Amino acid sequence: MGAGKTKGKRAVPWVVLALWVGVLALASPFAAKLADVQRDRVTDYLPANADSTQVAKIQEKLPGGESTELVLVYHRDGGLTAADREIAREQVTRVAGEHALTAPPQGVPSEDGTTLMYPIATNEPGTDEKKRDAFVDAVRDVAHSEGGLTVEVGGTGAYATDASKIYDALGGPLLYTTVAVVAVLLILIYRSPVLWLVPLVVAGIADYLSMGVAYGLNQAFGTTVSGQSSGIMTILVFGAGTDYALLLVSRYREELRRIERPYDAMRAALRGCGPAVLASSGTVAAGLLCLLAADLNSNRGMGPLGTVGVLCALVAMLTLLPALLVLLGRRVFWPLVPAHGSTPVTRRSLFAAMGTSAGRRPRTVLAAGAVLLGALALGTLNLPGTVKQQDSFVDRPESVAALETLAEAYPEGSAQPIDVLTPAGRADATLAAIRDTDGVADAREGRTGHGWTEISVTASAPPQSAAETATIERLRETLDGSYVGGASAQQIDLEDTNARDRAIVVPLVLGSVLLILVLLLRSLVAPLLLVAAVVAVWGAALGLGGLVFGPVLGFEGTDPGLGLLSFVFLVALGVDYGIFLMHRMREESLRGAEPAAAALTALRTTGGVIASAGLVLAATFAVLMNMGLVQLVELGFVIAVGVLLDTFLVRTYLVTSASVALGRKVWWPGRLSRAPEAGQDRAREREPVGS
Repeated sequence: MGAGKTKGKRAVPWVVLALWVGVLALASPFAAKLADVQRDRVTDYLPANADSTQVAKIQEKLPGGESTELVLVYHRDGGLTAADREIAREQVTRVAGEHALTAPPQGVPSEDGTTLMYPIATNEPGTDEKKRDAFVDAVRDVAHSEGGLTVEVGGTGAYATDASKIYDALGGPLLYTTVAVVAVLLILIYRSPVLWLVPLVVAGIADYLSMGVAYGLNQAFGTTVSGQSSGIMTILVFGAGTDYALLLVSRYREELRRIERPYDAMRAALRGCGPAVLASSGTVAAGLLCLLAADLNSNRGMGPLGTVGVLCALVAMLTLLPALLVLLGRRVFWPLVPAHGSTPVTRRSLFAAMGTSAGRRPRTVLAAGAVLLGALALGTLNLPGTVKQQDSFVDRPESVAALETLAEAYPEGSAQPIDVLTPAGRADATLAAIRDTDGVADAREGRTGHGWTEISVTASAPPQSAAETATIERLRETLDGSYVGGASAQQIDLEDTNARDRAIVVPLVLGSVLLILVLLLRSLVAPLLLVAAVVAVWGAALGLGGLVFGPVLGFEGTDPGLGLLSFVFLVALGVDYGIFLMHRMREESLRGAEPAAAALTALRTTGGVIASAGLVLAATFAVLMNMGLVQLVELGFVIAVGVLLDTFLVRTYLVTSASVALGRKVWWPGRLSRAPEAGQDRAREREPVGS
């Protein structure tokens, strides 16, 4: 009988391994297709219901499809020469001969004689991003600088191409960098030549599975897959997945000292930390799914993809990782193998010292920490305003350089058209109304099709200035039944929609996270404490951003979506570490420990794991700071800094101090909030920890 059970136990890991081989075989064809459905079009990053989005969608249906608009800019500081103008004419003629342009190019000289611009447009690429990029690159090959004459290719099409090259870097380069960062940290944490590789391989498998599931969501429900959302999904798989692995491996190492057989030790480890890991992933998934309520397409698509990443990481770390560890046995920990019956070397750890100081004067520590977080949050007052389109790159690409040249050479008008789509039967009346609108320098009728007519409007103010914004708003008020779009209108809609999304998504995130914490911890006070802590961390991290973005990094603005996305990620991910700590504290309380002792024991036993997990998660999000878009750098900075604050200040000092100060009240109204009656201590020690 015993031999049969032993054989059965030995077979379980192999069965799990075989099941994963089958799952990967099924997911493989779909995972390989995810890149084919990834889109980084304008409409993928715009609000679903905004005017500018409707304009972009209608433009795709007009004859020739979506047009790619470029501006060839010829400039010489001392003034253009006759030879310069001849070079410009030859290059533009060649471009027109090689590509089907919507209209013959017409040069527009600047009043100071230093610049000549040729606006061109084509319908050749349509909505195909690869064809658009190829067209832009082909034009740039022709339009090149010569003998002191500066030639730059700008316009909305060139800007989109420059941005797409950065989004392409969110595929392979982001994955390789993330894997390298996680590998280095795991080697340092485990100090083993073998152990670090196991969770890393499992995370890679989970990432591959998530790609297949993400493709399935796209095909079944039309879920938006963008470079940003797929990149964040990869970061979550490796970041959150490695966190779960660190917690499981740490608990497994503990159990191997108590239990002889690896299989039984793993079962005990899963029983001990499984509820915390499940609740942790549940909070992240619930928080991310709240993004489905957002109107911004990129945010709404990020919710399901981020959730897929977290859940794939969870399943892999709770099934495949345990199976591999059991099959490899104790030797996987070499050279620090946890022998059965051994006692770990007791050293006074940093977290024991921190816990002692927090437990000695909890109210003083709590007050000091709150003051520090509040002071850091004041830095939000120094956050720069909304980032303009031309300032959204870390390194200035050619399209932005062209826009700046145009703004300086043509101060009397905008170099970025405003697109108006009006019903075809009202085109003449709409055109007249546009020309009568204050702030409009010029308006010309464009393509007509599917019942709509396109009108290109030139404002008299520079792009994305307050004056141009006022012009766009006047057009929207005046033109009933028409849509006003274009690059500047898109920025306005992004800012308005992000404000709307914050008002809806933030309460949903707080409510869902609180509900999960209440169910896990059987308390109201502890969940409120954890949520208040992560909200304070979010404010402090944004404040640090205000002290760094402009003064240190030189950024000219803040992405309008930074507040919402950083809130969702920091609240959902930050609560993770609170769950690890409070769940262990509840275990110790169920064993009969007094509140202060339970809090300090929980910090001493989980502090190292939480610190390691925090470092890994912060490092994975910090990888975004190496990308070339300001919005990604800002998001990576705020989340990485917030995770570090949460790990080394809030969890270790503030939550522990608050738990010590509150005593049993931290578990109110659960039964742990009541002092045990005489004779109950021994029974409580025998009570199952997970109850």
